[in-house]
Amino acid sequence: MSPTWRVLDTGVREAAENIALNRALLDALASGEAPPTLRFLRFRPCALLGFHQSVDQELDLDYCRAQGIAVSRRITGGGAIYCDEAQLGWELYAHKRDFGHASLAVISERICQAAVAGIRTLGVDAAFRPRNDIEVDGRKISGTGGIFEGDALLYQGTLLIEFDIERMLRVLKIPAEKLSDKAIASARDRVSSLKDILGSPPALPEVKARLLGAFEREFGVSGVEGTLNRAERGRLEQTLAEIDGEDWVRLIDRPTGDQPLHEAWVKTSGGLLRARARFDVPSGRLKQVWFTGDFFISPRRTVADLEAALRDTALEGLEARIEAFFEGRGVDMLGLRPADFAWVVRAALEAPALAPGTAA
Repeated sequence: MSPTWRVLDTGVREAAENIALNRALLDALASGEAPPTLRFLRFRPCALLGFHQSVDQELDLDYCRAQGIAVSRRITGGGAIYCDEAQLGWELYAHKRDFGHASLAVISERICQAAVAGIRTLGVDAAFRPRNDIEVDGRKISGTGGIFEGDALLYQGTLLIEFDIERMLRVLKIPAEKLSDKAIASARDRVSSLKDILGSPPALPEVKARLLGAFEREFGVSGVEGTLNRAERGRLEQTLAEIDGEDWVRLIDRPTGDQPLHEAWVKTSGGLLRARARFDVPSGRLKQVWFTGDFFISPRRTVADLEAALRDTALEGLEARIEAFFEGRGVDMLGLRPADFAWVVRAALEAPALAPGTAA
């Protein structure tokens, strides 16, 4: 008899509640209070930051407020996205042993390939695109990402049933000159939806059934419909109180200071990595650096720990210090390398200083 995975369909919810459910379900699984689970979810209109991103750097907050678009922060990494009821979210909560591997990169590909198989049964020529996207004819149709909590994994994806390209571009902090008809057409060349491909959106129950069947076949399990248990409901109530507020949205915000800052970003194999740094010229020391971007890293607090380790440090031997920081830590960075952090710091310090008072 095959193992069973619980199947949850939590319907359409506000952003903060969906994110709080991520935390509650993952913690409950890690604590042995809940079984492996496949969850389907949808969002009321919202903009979601990746865990390591700064809201003022990524989103047009004035537009979001004017349009009634909620803003929240995921517990997983990656880039900022726009979500609404026309997209279907899917999430797997399981242990490393359920995938037969401990590497997030390996697990990501296996889960994405299973999702690809399910999407293909809808008559769509889907394919996996490393590091963690699903595409059709070179156009992204689903973005994914994951995070470990000890031995427990949350892996999530968003499948575009329909998609409003113009609204997505307005939500993201993109210069006005890049919101032209040409820019919108260019975005349509990179992103697609099931409605675009099939001519009409498929029924949601059918899409869910195809994804469930693909995950069942890939992992040798049987899905059984279920509901949140008592422990999860208690965790949800507690977590929602933390996540449904400005402090969570601005968790990665950086302080404002009178000293000038240096900033640069680099595109790495693990995603966009941005650094802002304060450098004391007389002493030749890096006073403080902040890293943001659309990368994935686990454990999540690795970035904060690295920032602390680099505080008030000499530039000489920067690369060696960063390598020593990561050595033996067992950090999973999904394509990002220790050398990338040194690279972006050096690039920032070579860039012109930002004006005094610029928010970090």
